[in-house]
Amino acid sequence: MPGTLAPALCRLYDRLHQFWEGALTQRRLALYLLWIYLFILAAVELQRQGVFPAWLPRPPHSHFWAIELAFTLILGMEVLSLIFVLPASLSRSMGKQLEILTLILLRNAFKELPKFGEPVEIGLGNLLQIGEIAASATAALCVFLCLGVYRHIQRHQHFIRSDAQRQRYILSKKLLALILFGIFVGIGAEHIWAALHGHPVPGGSGFFETIYTVLIFADIGMVLIAQRYMPCYFAVFRNSGFVIGTLLMRLALSAPPFLCSALAVFAALYVLALTWGINSFSPAFEEEDTGARH
Repeated sequence: MPGTLAPALCRLYDRLHQFWEGALTQRRLALYLLWIYLFILAAVELQRQGVFPAWLPRPPHSHFWAIELAFTLILGMEVLSLIFVLPASLSRSMGKQLEILTLILLRNAFKELPKFGEPVEIGLGNLLQIGEIAASATAALCVFLCLGVYRHIQRHQHFIRSDAQRQRYILSKKLLALILFGIFVGIGAEHIWAALHGHPVPGGSGFFETIYTVLIFADIGMVLIAQRYMPCYFAVFRNSGFVIGTLLMRLALSAPPFLCSALAVFAALYVLALTWGINSFSPAFEEEDTGARH
């Protein structure tokens, strides 16, 4: 890449990152989420009363859909934050992926509520849904606990000693994150357009399933980038192991509810065991937590 283009793209990434993580941006987004949630509740009620404007896309017939949409938007914000975390460190990126996984599991639990009707009625016909809610909620709690332990035992290790190499490594990760940002915007726009027009999404995959598939390829890219700057065995093994963690999460998202919960917990335990093993048996280096602050 030409020498003048890479720094310009890096500055673009820094501006986007600063804007997204700014306190004003986060407060505005929280307010927008609240108004969207209230608007959807009102739209569903108008639809149930038969007075919803015919020229607008019709919402589903259940108020619980507003909860699912709110969680989906929150998850979209978390995925975008994940993209901006990537240049910081692979270990922080993996922690962010586990955060998103807990929220996806909670959203899965809320997705079962429309099957109970309004008002909520519990009977023998709802036992399967109750079990799925319990499995998703329990899995979310287990992954959350694993995430807490993961952060507690996490050690920051410096596998790169040269300042010049470190700066080039950070630049490479920022460029990859900028590409992921463009992919995120493109996938999001495609899914929003399909939802508004009632068309199936090309490929048939949900938004987060598609994003996690992209993350697998992005993580492989990170491994190959890291290989150039820290080719030691322990760094390669850790980075490749994190890709397996992402793959397990992706498989969980496509699995039926009970299997999804089991795979999600297994993915968290795998990442936790991998981190413990690297901390216990790798040489005593310290990995920099850099990128977003540069």
